Amino acid sequence: MNASASPVDSVIETEQTTCCIVGSGPAGAMLALLLARKGIPVVLLEEHGDFDRDFRGDTIHPSTMQILDQLGLAEQLLALPHTKVAALPFQSGDRALVLADFRRLKTRFPYIVMLPQVRFLEFITAEAKSYPDFRLVMGARAEKLLDADGVVRGVRYRGRDGWHEVRAMLTVAADGRFSRVRQLAGFETVKTAPPMDVLWFRLPRRTDESDASSGRFVAGHILIILNRGDYWQVGYIIPKGGYQKIRAAGLDGLRQELADIVPQFADRVDTLQEWKQIAVLSVESSRLMRWYRPGLLLIGDAAHVMSPVAGVGINYAIQDAVTTANILDEPLKAGRVRISDLAKVQSAREWPTRIIQALQNAIQRGVVVNALASDKPLTVPLFLRFLLRVPLLRTIPARLIAFGPRTVRVRE
Repeated sequence: MNASASPVDSVIETEQTTCCIVGSGPAGAMLALLLARKGIPVVLLEEHGDFDRDFRGDTIHPSTMQILDQLGLAEQLLALPHTKVAALPFQSGDRALVLADFRRLKTRFPYIVMLPQVRFLEFITAEAKSYPDFRLVMGARAEKLLDADGVVRGVRYRGRDGWHEVRAMLTVAADGRFSRVRQLAGFETVKTAPPMDVLWFRLPRRTDESDASSGRFVAGHILIILNRGDYWQVGYIIPKGGYQKIRAAGLDGLRQELADIVPQFADRVDTLQEWKQIAVLSVESSRLMRWYRPGLLLIGDAAHVMSPVAGVGINYAIQDAVTTANILDEPLKAGRVRISDLAKVQSAREWPTRIIQALQNAIQRGVVVNALASDKPLTVPLFLRFLLRVPLLRTIPARLIAFGPRTVRVRE
């Protein structure tokens, strides 16, 4: 392409479809599959050349497993290498509590499936490829929204071989917390929780160790320890901006901190030899006041960035996708999607999102922030102790984490 040529003059190909989805994360991939199953032509654009990124959300909750079961895919997914989390215990000093025990829930899937997101996305898109109305384009970076009289009619994207256009009745932005489409459309987010950061890294796991994932609150430090089979995936929660202080103290200082927090890791912290083994996740929680404009809908993290508290992000994104398919399949088939149809999607999904973000906010302010600021054992908030001790109420945290405020099902 000539350096002085404009994208308009150098478009290689223009493609027509019914729905163009930007972003092949959990929300985008699931929506594409659901629409393709209903015979609705869909093009799914993914900016990266593959799905393989370290330390993305890997928790598949009972809500998502039930949706996959409806689609006849649950057993196939469980045939992939994975681990299961049946409860969420945490320890502060010598005190141990179980935040959520999924074994108490009435479901075929009383556990969280721990599966690398790359495997999950490969699984969903492979299933979608079995339908003739689905097309996946990798290495496609959306650069411009196509606008006709104030209505979004698709996107122009830069592919591996130059510029392309996808013209569509509906464009769906599912391109994550740093959504480019959200920026192109001029949407602004509202922050909903105090920010923090998480350092993610791996430590070897011995075969003779417990297989239980857990959380540790020790003298101003919080560790999340997840069983990934032959290794522990460790999340070290720190105050926002605290990474530079840790980096300045050096790897020796970090290794010593980890050994002090979890003494049984003292024999393996030396496997952390380079800073590139440690991924820094900037954590925030936010949402859009409005998820749509004519011809355009935002879902998943593009519409509401979830805190990692309780690991619900993937599952809310998938519930967004299911709700979107349930509400918009008939309008898409009829050839007309009204602004009121898009408003119905936000109306159905906004209040469950706001409820869980409010709970995450309460946990971050009442537990995480206090724990990071204190060198004393964690004091569990009264309302949480009450929930966990009363037999009739103790399943509420597990149910909220597993399913959210409402159960979402695929409408056949």
